[in-house]
Amino acid sequence: MSSALLEAPASSAPVHAEAPAAAPAPAAKLANPGPLGLAAFALTTFVLSMFNSGLISNAALSAVVLPLALFYGGLAQFVAGLFEFRRGNTFATTAFISYGAFWMSFAGYVKFVVPTLPAADAHLATGLYLIAWFVFTLYMTVAAMKSDLAHKVVFVSLTLTFLFLALGDLTESTALAHTGGFLGLICAAAAWYTSFGIVTNESWGRKVIPLG
Repeated sequence: MSSALLEAPASSAPVHAEAPAAAPAPAAKLANPGPLGLAAFALTTFVLSMFNSGLISNAALSAVVLPLALFYGGLAQFVAGLFEFRRGNTFATTAFISYGAFWMSFAGYVKFVVPTLPAADAHLATGLYLIAWFVFTLYMTVAAMKSDLAHKVVFVSLTLTFLFLALGDLTESTALAHTGGFLGLICAAAAWYTSFGIVTNESWGRKVIPLG
């Protein structure tokens, strides 16, 4: 008997093609936290700069700055930085989280540290605090040169604000401190404008407000 007849017959079951893999679900789009961070920074900077510039001379009213520094300039800006981290934006993450922490530390410093220091020591401590933030802002300004004109104005004016406020405290010069206050008002206006431009352009889906 032929050995071929002893072999098992080949299966006659039909062959089915594998089903294509399902397409991955599109990732949810994250909102742009930039306008929030800029607005929080701008509003708090504006209010503080009204006192630093001497335009409001009643020092007792400056207490209004502390809750803003904690909850809007501080917390809201910090949260904006966390969402920029999620979006992969290194520059905005560094800026928003750092300046959010700046405002929260500023509130704590003014509330708990300054009242315990003699006037001369308070000027020196504040000057050193502001010089450190000037250094940070200076190198962030170098990075911001890659951005649009609006962001450049924000960071250049902020660098000068920290510098003049620091020199005002270190030298106990009212004129330098007031100059820093007016530069802070310019910085706040630039940050507000940048926030306004980004949120308006994204809301309209086209370029409405020029950012340079």
